[in-house]
Amino acid sequence: MTTQSDIEIIETATASSCCGGSSCGTGAAGAEGAVTTVYQVKGMTCGHCEGAISGEVSAIAGVTSVTAVAATGLVTVVSEAALDEAAVRAAVDEAGYELVGTA
Repeated sequence: MTTQSDIEIIETATASSCCGGSSCGTGAAGAEGAVTTVYQVKGMTCGHCEGAISGEVSAIAGVTSVTAVAATGLVTVVSEAALDEAAVRAAVDEAGYELVGTA
């Protein structure tokens, strides 16, 4: 059973979100100044590939988030500052794939 109190809590949580339109942020600390870079990677075919690449790229200093999508070959990396592409290339190579470049 939903109570008025439950509804107020949900509305408060929604109202404090910074999401608007197509934005999907939580306003969490550290989001300011983040750099998002999308890379094209050759050879990903499945979830295991995605995990292998995500694991290696996540180990790079300053990386806060990695999302690899085998269906598109795209790897989205969020970091505290711009990354050295050679470091990303080495991580992707270590995982067994080929970094084509930025998308």
